[in-house]
Amino acid sequence: MELTIPVGQDTVWTEHLAGDGVPIVLLHPGIGDSHVWDLVLPGLDGRRVLRYDVRGYGRSPAPTEQFSLLHDLETVLDQLELERVLLVGCSMGGGTALSYALAHPERVHGLVLLCPGVPGFPWPEEPELDARYDVLAEERDVDGLVKLGLREWAAAGSDDAVVAQLRAAIPAWFDQDEYLQQEPPVYDRLQDIKVPSVVMVGDKDRPILAAVAGGTSARIPGCEFVWMPGVDHFPSLREPQLVTETILRLAGD
Repeated sequence: MELTIPVGQDTVWTEHLAGDGVPIVLLHPGIGDSHVWDLVLPGLDGRRVLRYDVRGYGRSPAPTEQFSLLHDLETVLDQLELERVLLVGCSMGGGTALSYALAHPERVHGLVLLCPGVPGFPWPEEPELDARYDVLAEERDVDGLVKLGLREWAAAGSDDAVVAQLRAAIPAWFDQDEYLQQEPPVYDRLQDIKVPSVVMVGDKDRPILAAVAGGTSARIPGCEFVWMPGVDHFPSLREPQLVTETILRLAGD
C-alpha cells in the first residue's frame, strides 16, 4: 500500500507492505531513493515491510521547512503504529538507524547497516571534492553531479539502475544546506547499542567508508562485520541476495 504521511508541514511518500514477523524498515542512502531496495523486496515477500523517500528524494516533495531525519523516522513509525522494528539503513539511512536505536532502544529489534554514514565519525577534510561539488551544486548541474557521483560511489559500474538512483537523489541535495538539520553525534555512543547488529561494506566502496564501517562494527558490542567483494556504495543493487539473506537472518529467519 502506498501512503502519503505528514511530517511537519511536509509529506513523505511511503510504501507499507502487510505481512508477518517483525516489521522491516528500509532506509535509503543519500545517493538514491527507496527504489534502491527494489531488488531486495521480492525476497522479503510475506513480511511486513516499510520504506519511504526522505523529503525531497524520489517521490517525496521538496522540503519547505527545516527537518531532522530522525524526527521524520519517529513520525512515520508512530503514524503506522510500529512499536518494534528491524532497521535496515544504507549510508545516510544507516546513520538515521543508529540515531533511532540510541534514542529508542526499546523499539529496535536489530540493525542491518550497509556502508553506514555515522554522525560524529571524524571524517577527514576533502577540499578538492567539496570545491568541485560546490561548483556543480551552485550551477544545479545534474549531469555533472551524476558524473561526480559515479566516480565517487559507483566503482563497480555505472549501469542504468545506479544512474537512475543518482538522478533521483540529486534534486534533494540542492536543498539540504537550507533545510536538513545535522543529527547529534553518535559515533562515541555506539557501545550503548545492545541489539543484534550487522555492518556490511564493499571492497569497492571509498576507503573512508570502509573505515567508518570497521570502526562502527568494532564499537557496537557483538556486532557482525560482513565484507562484500566487488561491491561499492550501492550494496542492495550489487548483492541483493546477500543483503536479503542478512535481513531475514536478523529478523528471525
